[in-house]
Amino acid sequence: MYTVKGKADKNSLLTEHMPLVKRLAHQMKAKLPPSVEVDDLIQAGMMGLLDAINRYEENHGAQFETYAVLRIRGAMLDELRSSDWMPRSTRANMRKVEQAMASLQQQLGRPPSESEVAKSLKLSLADYQDLLGDSGGHQLVYYEDFHDEDGNDSFLDRYAVDDDDPLKSLLDTDFRQTVIDAIDALPPREKMLMGLYYEEELNLKEIGAVMGVSESRVSQLHTQAVARLRTYLRERSWT
Repeated sequence: MYTVKGKADKNSLLTEHMPLVKRLAHQMKAKLPPSVEVDDLIQAGMMGLLDAINRYEENHGAQFETYAVLRIRGAMLDELRSSDWMPRSTRANMRKVEQAMASLQQQLGRPPSESEVAKSLKLSLADYQDLLGDSGGHQLVYYEDFHDEDGNDSFLDRYAVDDDDPLKSLLDTDFRQTVIDAIDALPPREKMLMGLYYEEELNLKEIGAVMGVSESRVSQLHTQAVARLRTYLRERSWT
């Protein structure tokens, strides 16, 4: 492990801890949208491992693996942040939409209409629809959803399982059924849109032709549907 000069054999450390990088990558992947490639996480994690090897000293005060885990996870999070193109202001706007939906759902006992959400946000219907259009690409799950602002476990941590195959374990939990239930609870038009998009794999233009609306309108409705699904998942995790 060490050379005659007392320095760590970097190649040995790298080889020994490659399985750790892969394990951490799969654990993180299980908590992320399908668009995130596990190979990208592994590549970032390997860079974090190399950084840990270069920085670590025997008198660092911590076991190497403990230190390496921090550097590997940090590199993976940096990769996720750099690939997340949605501006923070847009994400903040969608959180407000989700909060309004949750409040109205409790008050009305049903999914609120666009007009009701717009009114709750003190926006005109046109401005609310513009906000939805500007937020195209809003995702069902973000890595930030697994920890709140104080670093505590949050609304999707209950579905995450850390073992040798966390992705399979996630699919084996009630998370998949909860998503199915959330889609079933959507208003009819949005439920149809989600079916056309995810099951029939039509693009937005094709969906617009089926539904008799513009492509931009489909994008608005898709963003709104995703916000409803996220609201549903939050409510179910709190009960």
